[in-house]
Amino acid sequence: MITIKPFQGYLPPPELAKIVSSPPYDILSSEEARLFIKNNSNSFLRVIKPESDFEPNHKVDSETLHLHAAMNLETYMRTGKLIQDQQPCLYIYQIANAGHTQTGIISAVSIRDYNEGFIKKHEHTRPDKEDERTMHIEITNANTGPVFLTFRNDSEFQNKISDVILQQPDIMFQAEDHSNHRLWRITNKITIDNLIAYFSNIPSLYIADGHHRAASAARVQKIRMLDNSNHHGDEPYNYFMAAIFPHDEVHILGYNRVVKDLGGLTQDQFFKLIQQKFTLKPLSKGLIPVNRHTFTMHFRKKWYELEAKNKIISSDSVLRLDVSILQNHLLEPVLGIDDPRTNNRIDFVGGIRGLDGLEIRCKLDSELAFALYPVSINELLKVADENKVMPPKSTWFEPKLRSGLIVRSLNKGFYKKMNS
Repeated sequence: MITIKPFQGYLPPPELAKIVSSPPYDILSSEEARLFIKNNSNSFLRVIKPESDFEPNHKVDSETLHLHAAMNLETYMRTGKLIQDQQPCLYIYQIANAGHTQTGIISAVSIRDYNEGFIKKHEHTRPDKEDERTMHIEITNANTGPVFLTFRNDSEFQNKISDVILQQPDIMFQAEDHSNHRLWRITNKITIDNLIAYFSNIPSLYIADGHHRAASAARVQKIRMLDNSNHHGDEPYNYFMAAIFPHDEVHILGYNRVVKDLGGLTQDQFFKLIQQKFTLKPLSKGLIPVNRHTFTMHFRKKWYELEAKNKIISSDSVLRLDVSILQNHLLEPVLGIDDPRTNNRIDFVGGIRGLDGLEIRCKLDSELAFALYPVSINELLKVADENKVMPPKSTWFEPKLRSGLIVRSLNKGFYKKMNS
């Protein structure tokens, strides 16, 4: 049983939605974010990536950064860049880009469901990133970006929202990446009750993107519950904001890899080791992989196709993933990339940047790059159902959800140190 709940969101006025909302915090570097807000000082990046308000050589500790984010958020609310809805709403959120459209619901979702395993995970989280996100939620006292969830679609959800999306959207704009965003408020009590009842019969939700945001919300809930002698279980901190989409509308691209060097190998040694477990053939030009267990490699200005040999393809739901095959049979044993979470010789490039993005990195700071075939949504659901985890950076979801399109307050006042 899944518990969703309407809430009084803070939304930008329709005419400001395009310039206030921003890409999520974790897809831009700090330097890219600085450039972004240099061109648009209204960008919500000033809240979710507050270091972008400071010069690169200006050292600021984490608490100060998040206090700065909280003050920026308060300014957005005070100056009308974000306005709170007068009554609790559910929200229908539709994103379209490059011929793909996905339509879901934004609501508050119960942290109890997360703690009890009804919201399933497929990735490990890093304690340092959890610490940062926990501090961000605590100090801003808000969910400043949604957790991206999905569920197995039975087509009934579309029937529940069909009347809503026939109406004029409350917010509609095209973002800087040419993705189109539409948002509808649901205020009708019957429609809200029907959607709450519908999700109460959904056995599980799955985290598509936002494992750290969900884990951090659960940590904040525990902190505030222990701090509240009158805790009753329905306080705002018992929920987090989520955007929930049907599984068959979710679009996943490959999450590609770049490696700084060959780890001391010569080219001949490298190719010989590769061919123990992969077939290797040169390509006249770069091609996005079109088949599972096939990889495209860029090395010294040339492109190659690698195909995994049958002997290394496992029936295990995690080990058979292309990200696992590449890591377990090439990156670690051949190139010495033992832990992709911590090894500084590897980096990750979202599939949206295409092969051009890999060529650019190979010119700048890497010796070779690998383009991967995307993980499918059904593979993700299977891994989560088996309580397993994928390797880090396995999935790149596209198009990206906007941050700052809806903010959910935890209604407790800002962090105590702001008023101390």
